[in-house]
Amino acid sequence: MGASPRLSAQSARRTPIFSNSPVPAESNRVYLYTGMRRRLPGLARYLMVVLCAALFSPPSFAADGAVVKTSTVSAAPPIFVFAFVGGFVHADDLRHTEVRLIQRLREEHPNEIEGRVFRNRHHSDAYKLIRQGLDTNHDGTLSAEEKQSARILLFGHSWGASAIVLLARRLERDGIPVLLTAQVDSVAKPGQNDSVIPANVRQAVNFYQPNGLIHGRARITAADPSRTQILGNFRLTYKRDTVDCSGYPWYDLLFTRTHTEIECDPKVWNQVESLIRNQLPATATTLSEGSAPSAASADSESRR
Repeated sequence: MGASPRLSAQSARRTPIFSNSPVPAESNRVYLYTGMRRRLPGLARYLMVVLCAALFSPPSFAADGAVVKTSTVSAAPPIFVFAFVGGFVHADDLRHTEVRLIQRLREEHPNEIEGRVFRNRHHSDAYKLIRQGLDTNHDGTLSAEEKQSARILLFGHSWGASAIVLLARRLERDGIPVLLTAQVDSVAKPGQNDSVIPANVRQAVNFYQPNGLIHGRARITAADPSRTQILGNFRLTYKRDTVDCSGYPWYDLLFTRTHTEIECDPKVWNQVESLIRNQLPATATTLSEGSAPSAASADSESRR
């Protein structure tokens, strides 16, 4: 029961750092890196086990579903397809075409896109999500390469259409490009400018109707025409024919009928969808029959 005889230098060299040989319980000894045996309290042994498990365990998942970062391996960011609804509409209200379009695109491209619907006042949430998604090495900052890898498509109606221009302008300050902005009957809140498209946007299109208590922005222009292509300012009217807006609140149809009808108009959204799909990977799903507007038809008018 006394102390063990001191190991000779030769036997110490043959002894592995971590031995699998059974150690008598009464000795309560473990081998250290030096090959020497020392007494360690039970708590210290426990902490060593926990430390080894933390260092060599595979990535785990946090309680909120986020992956705990144990690696800096980069992956290509998704294509961000963000819709912004107008007024006080909720982001999950399926009566609105924007919400259904995002739902359909997410079903068709579950692995390629980050499709989200935002209330128009939540543009800061969209901004944060984009920056987080572009930070592929998870170092908390965006490199020039990460910024230029961005593929962002934005569209919205009413206040939501103005919100996408606000978001694009904020991304411009960070040097992040935007592939497309599509405004449908855009209405700016006080202090917002939805008429000038920032230079980081590659293509922009505007659909509007001029009638009713609320009507949209009639013309958008590019801050830098050499960098931004304005596909068109497309004017629609609903004097002769109406659009089916079943399910919409009665007060929308009573007080803002034409502003609501352009949101329900499949002719408008077929073109918006076609522009979006032009930027997405091809799928076996049949593409929308609506043709994308061209730059040659800018400032054209479509009368109903």
